[in-house]
Amino acid sequence: MPQNASSDELARQILQVVALIPYGKVASYGQIAKMAGLPKHARLVGYVLKHLDQASEIPWHRVINSQGKISLSKLDGQGENIQRTKLLAEGVMVIGDKINLKQYQWMNGG
Repeated sequence: MPQNASSDELARQILQVVALIPYGKVASYGQIAKMAGLPKHARLVGYVLKHLDQASEIPWHRVINSQGKISLSKLDGQGENIQRTKLLAEGVMVIGDKINLKQYQWMNGG
């Protein structure tokens, strides 16, 4: 973790960037880390999003890995992948567990 910054401050920096991802677009963990001024801290982005309050308005579902894959861990009551469902509702095509980054990545990699 970068020195001289509290974990709350880092989480706020990350969430401010995630909040900017437009409807119907996705960004990678590494892209978010870089834009938040925390290059090489993609895992920290994942950690912050994993521990996000369920009621949060932050569009966590728009953050995917650098291969264009969604997380497979968050399922709803019907066993459907919540991230996949939310992205499909925004018009993002999810084939299997992958998204075409050329088509849907926000700012094409920042």
